[in-house]
Amino acid sequence: MNQQAANFLKEKDPILNEIIRTIPEPITESTNDVFSDLVGCIVAQKIHYRGVSPWMKKLSILLTEQHPTPESVLNIDEKAFSEMKLSNNKYQTLFRLADTWQKQKMDKIDWATLTDEEVKGLLMDIKGIGNWTIDMILLYTLQRPNVFPHEDYHLKNMMVQLYGLNPKSKLKAQMLDEASEWAPYQSTAVKYLLAWKEYLKKK
Repeated sequence: MNQQAANFLKEKDPILNEIIRTIPEPITESTNDVFSDLVGCIVAQKIHYRGVSPWMKKLSILLTEQHPTPESVLNIDEKAFSEMKLSNNKYQTLFRLADTWQKQKMDKIDWATLTDEEVKGLLMDIKGIGNWTIDMILLYTLQRPNVFPHEDYHLKNMMVQLYGLNPKSKLKAQMLDEASEWAPYQSTAVKYLLAWKEYLKKK
């Protein structure tokens, strides 16, 4: 995260100005593993960088390899997966992801060279993978600078709390309007807001 982004946001937004001055810079190092992070999003509804999910720990027991790969996911026993108390929809989405990944040779894709829209186009074609999951990949795995995951539950809560948004009336439109002021550094703003949430929990 560069100083230019932080300075821009401090000038544009008094709330972010206070946050940036108060907490350390939220640094997240990418795994550079789109497939593995997609698995985490599908199974645990959280990205790797927000901590290790108990669901992912359980899933690792079912995998034939320690790290999720298309081959190991396709070998997961459906009955064993259901015994983890995870839905059949998640199993089917995982299976479709792994199958598509293999058939389309997506491991050969140089994701860093794709535009945000190209990434969305490739992943949205896989049934069960939606906007939130793709935004997490863009934001954390690919480290894109101008991503605003408006569907993120924690981000919604923070923006309602900090910006006085009305959660009962066109919340998405309100969020997008506020976030438009942060471009082209929306990702930096989002990471600071989510880090602020964790900061408040520890106070």
